[in-house]
Amino acid sequence: MKSDNVKIGEQQAPHRSLFNALGFTEEEMHKPLIGIVSSYNEIVPGHMNLDKIVDAVKIGVAEAGGVPVVFPAIAVCDGIAMGHVGMKYSLVTRDLIADSTECMALAHQFDALVMVPNCDKNVPGLLMAAARVNVPTVFVSGGPMLAGHVHGKKRSLSSMFEAVGSVAAGSMSLEELKEYEEKVCPTCGSCSGMYTANSMNCLTEAIGMGLRGNGTIPAVYSERIRLAKHAGMKVMELLEKNIRPRDILTKEAFMNALTVDMALGCSTNTMLHLPAIAHEAGVDINLEIANEISAKTPNLCHLAPAGPTYMEDLNEAGGVYAVMKELSKLNLLNLDLMTVTGKTVGENIQNAVNKDPEVIRPVENPYSKTGGIAVLKGNLAPDSGVVKRSAVVPEMMVHEGPARVFDCEEDAIAAIKGGKIVAGDVVVIRYEGPKGGPGMREMLNPTSAIAGMGLGSSVALITDGRFSGASRGASIGHVSPEAAVGGPIALVEEGDIISIDIPANKLELKVSDEELARRKAAWTPREPKITTGYLARYRELTTSGNRGAVLELPKNV
Repeated sequence: MKSDNVKIGEQQAPHRSLFNALGFTEEEMHKPLIGIVSSYNEIVPGHMNLDKIVDAVKIGVAEAGGVPVVFPAIAVCDGIAMGHVGMKYSLVTRDLIADSTECMALAHQFDALVMVPNCDKNVPGLLMAAARVNVPTVFVSGGPMLAGHVHGKKRSLSSMFEAVGSVAAGSMSLEELKEYEEKVCPTCGSCSGMYTANSMNCLTEAIGMGLRGNGTIPAVYSERIRLAKHAGMKVMELLEKNIRPRDILTKEAFMNALTVDMALGCSTNTMLHLPAIAHEAGVDINLEIANEISAKTPNLCHLAPAGPTYMEDLNEAGGVYAVMKELSKLNLLNLDLMTVTGKTVGENIQNAVNKDPEVIRPVENPYSKTGGIAVLKGNLAPDSGVVKRSAVVPEMMVHEGPARVFDCEEDAIAAIKGGKIVAGDVVVIRYEGPKGGPGMREMLNPTSAIAGMGLGSSVALITDGRFSGASRGASIGHVSPEAAVGGPIALVEEGDIISIDIPANKLELKVSDEELARRKAAWTPREPKITTGYLARYRELTTSGNRGAVLELPKNV
């Protein structure tokens, strides 16, 4: 056992004395040491129940003959961090989580790990750590929030942000806003639509690192406690069989995950996280492959914000496995891959049933014949830009209009709410990329303001930042190269015509090459907004959005 390095032998007597200080018994010293990475905290609604999940995992580990040992991981609530400097600290925590988990796992020589994440960057950060540490690992998330109910209709956090825009437009009263405020987030759990947290928890199932139901069983269901106990038991089986994350996180598994991503209509943030996780697993993913997969993968689900269904509905319809079973009818998945169940993908989904064809469309009747995400390229995004195609209204799939240029999110929001943005405009928000932010903020506030102002079917938004999974409309993010490194988005001027053609995967600035070259020659880098602390270090090490914003040492080091 790996933990023998800190438990067995004369040289380990000092180590054993410290285990004695922890209250370990002689019997426990001869059992596998299982680290349980708890993301519990009291500021993230999706994490406030994780203490109960962790307790259940501990029971499962102990019942199966292991010694459970809990240590922490941080997590940021993107909703609370939204719209101010706090959002600069969201994406960057992904690497802090991966780094600190790697440090704890290897410093203490755990034999296996159970990861207990839930929200946003916490899930990919722990998947990155799992790939690095590469000891047997199982994931069990905290589960999604139940949808809220306002005036008899299901609502979620995206409804809340759009309600603020409606108040600014004069179409909603402050009293109605207060009712939304009190009802849209009714329970603990990750916010109830197909936002980033739920996208990543579902893809954890699809890629083979989580048990059935990991992405969809609501946080408040006792079924999730049972799932956590089984995760604790299952990690002991993986340890016995020596099945490790890199045995599961193969290139073929990432192709499966991207395929399920397209069918579910996941958050565009998956286009940042999957390449970053793959990087840690030694697998190279070029984002252009997303369009190849999308071209042959039907979009089967329209969960909020793309449609009126929520995570609880997906769970009742059969969950991720039911979606995968539909995809298998078209031979779109590799069914021979190993998973944390100890069985193959094909064995896992063999008995899955689609119980609600309105929530999970059969492959014969998809929402569209192509997937939920598109990667765009053109002279405005030579490397790439990303859009959640499944959440774009038909009339905005092809659009051309004048650029309205802003060098930060706050200025754009002020213009939108001030009535300065009109139908046909293309809002450009730049210097918000991984380096430019620094930290690549989400743009849920401006996209929600556009929707709330009644402009969702006539105004596009383009940014080198990123979007919450709660964003909808013609919202194109991750534009690379970003403005901070002199990408073409830095050269856009007020009134320039921008052409968007999502079906053709095109994003073009209607300016001549000669004029762009002139502007490029005159462009000078901006002084960094933040020069101290973690964000300054992050800015120096991060790569572009098209590469997953992974961290790399400078080439001269």
